[in-house]
Amino acid sequence: MTTIQTAALAPLKVYITGKIAGDPQYRRKFLAAHMELKNEGHIVLNPAHLPEGMKSADYMRICLAMIDSADMVAFLPDWEDSPGARLEHDYCEYIGRRTLMLEGPAYDN
Repeated sequence: MTTIQTAALAPLKVYITGKIAGDPQYRRKFLAAHMELKNEGHIVLNPAHLPEGMKSADYMRICLAMIDSADMVAFLPDWEDSPGARLEHDYCEYIGRRTLMLEGPAYDN
């Protein structure tokens, strides 16, 4: 459970990141995070909903744009196993984006 505390009444725009490439369970994990955040009333930006078949650089450009639009970035537990998610983490630190580390059995393989 995340339960993001916010002083604002408006929902937060939350981008989810974690390992996608090479993880056959990524859709389940991203969906679990998506539903949890949505049920808390947030607007969810989910890269697992992007179409397949593009180059890694294309995905990264789209994902960085989503991070720029987000109020917060939620990291799945396996984010450190993903070069893309590590880059997103570094980008969040660079631009000062608020982050949240997700935990729980819903995100395990």
